[in-house]
Amino acid sequence: MRKPLLAGNWKMNKTIDESVALVSELAEKVKGVDDREILVCPTYPALKPVADAIAGTNIMLGAQNIFWEEKGAYTGEVSGPMLKAAGCKYVIIGHSERRQYFGETDETVNKRVKAALKYRLLPIICVGETLEEREKDVTKKVVETQLKGGINGLTTDELLLTTIAYEPVWAIGTGKTASPEQAEEVHAFIRGLLPAEVKDTVRILYGGSMNPGNVKELMAKEDIDGGLIGGASLKAEDFAAIVKY
Repeated sequence: MRKPLLAGNWKMNKTIDESVALVSELAEKVKGVDDREILVCPTYPALKPVADAIAGTNIMLGAQNIFWEEKGAYTGEVSGPMLKAAGCKYVIIGHSERRQYFGETDETVNKRVKAALKYRLLPIICVGETLEEREKDVTKKVVETQLKGGINGLTTDELLLTTIAYEPVWAIGTGKTASPEQAEEVHAFIRGLLPAEVKDTVRILYGGSMNPGNVKELMAKEDIDGGLIGGASLKAEDFAAIVKY
């Protein structure tokens, strides 16, 4: 049985003080929840303060990106050892916003995934189509290309440490959501692309405007194992309601 994972991607929101306040309020609201994993991914400056704030709670810490080199002249980048030292367990890789605004490719996603695993961070690999691609009926082709590129060269043991997040780009921050049936169709397709020895174990999260109103219906689907939640994770009450669906 795959344990659900509810991950809050705070994106470029919240100062350090606001981040600590948010996660402290969240910790109170989800106290005692132990049949699912709870993850928050704040901005880089807030990682260590949030790590300190969640010490001893049931909330885990993740980062929003990772660079593939350990150190060096890479202005603006953050490495695996730095994220580990800040208290991170997970890292989001290949989010559609990274692909759209910052030139992320399947090749660089793959390099970041391998760096995460090298430094014992658990990667959440994002895949998903734009509205234009969905309307052209190439969703499965896009998702397959991104997934295969992202996991290229990983061993079975490494694949077992990865999580996939399906994020229909047209449903991120727009208030639109794929129907549970649309989401499940792509999740099942993704599961079918994974090697037989890992496909029943790897978690696949839904990353398209999951909220307190639709979480129960989405989580009822066989191949949806959690959520990568943006806007709704910025309010403790909403994120707690999602966690406790």
